[in-house]
Amino acid sequence: MKPDESIFLLHIRDAFNKIESYIEGVDEAAFKSDTLIQDGVIRQLEIVGEATKHLSDEIRDRSLNVPWQRMAGMRDKLMHGYFGVEIEKV
Repeated sequence: MKPDESIFLLHIRDAFNKIESYIEGVDEAAFKSDTLIQDGVIRQLEIVGEATKHLSDEIRDRSLNVPWQRMAGMRDKLMHGYFGVEIEKV
């Protein structure tokens, strides 16, 4: 792992920790009706996807069970979907 790649792994970890804190105790109905929580989760998923794109194949190959491409693809859908984001998929 390149030394600078570790920062991207930290961003991914921190973003998932934030998502967990945002949705703690929140059921699906509450999530769907709370745009503030939705916006927070979506932003963190964007960060995860962007950070994922900066990881080398060496890092990705160490964790083959992690859906790296799907994470990066989700970021693209969220960033470029604008008003077309399906909240059920978040």
